[in-house]
Amino acid sequence: MLKKILLGLAVVIVALFGVIATRPSTYSVQRSATFKAPPDVAFALVNDFHQWGGWLPWNALDPSQKTTFEGAPMGEGARYGWSGNDQVGEGRMLIEESKPNELVRIQLEFIRPFASTTRTTFTFKPAAEGVEVTWAMSGEDNFMGKAFSLVVDRDAMLGKDFDKGLAAMKTLAEAEAGKRAEAEAAKLAAEKVAAPVEAPPAAEGGQAVAAPTP
Repeated sequence: MLKKILLGLAVVIVALFGVIATRPSTYSVQRSATFKAPPDVAFALVNDFHQWGGWLPWNALDPSQKTTFEGAPMGEGARYGWSGNDQVGEGRMLIEESKPNELVRIQLEFIRPFASTTRTTFTFKPAAEGVEVTWAMSGEDNFMGKAFSLVVDRDAMLGKDFDKGLAAMKTLAEAEAGKRAEAEAAKLAAEKVAAPVEAPPAAEGGQAVAAPTP
């Protein structure tokens, strides 16, 4: 009886390993949102790691996590690291490519709770209402990653966080766009008030009519 149980268990394990081995070796997750803001406003929120604290969805999981900023202040060469509780783990990011108002490509390295490296890309495309921002992540799965994907829907899990992050980014971008619009309107109003009053044309006989005193 014991031999039959062990044999059956071995068959199940072999079958499970076979199923895991046939899982896709790569994965990708992508979400998009449209902001009522200029592309440069949304781009600035991603191109500068110092701005990520305002919209990154995982920050709330450990508000006391340690963060570091190294390399360039923003754009290509900028580095960001974090270390926190078991929910946020530890990792680091490097901006590998930055095209103003178009694209930010990042190398994302997880250290804890499991080691892996992925690529994260943000693209910015002009839209009728402002800008369409797309957040995408892709990587390769080893055996453990394939096993993980067998029991967890990575697209649903990460996609939910991407949507949350894009919503927070949208709020910040549209608030900044509103401030810009208000500042521009105030500037135009001030310029209009400060504009010199043109003298009226001269009356018949060559004598000019005095401009009214405001």
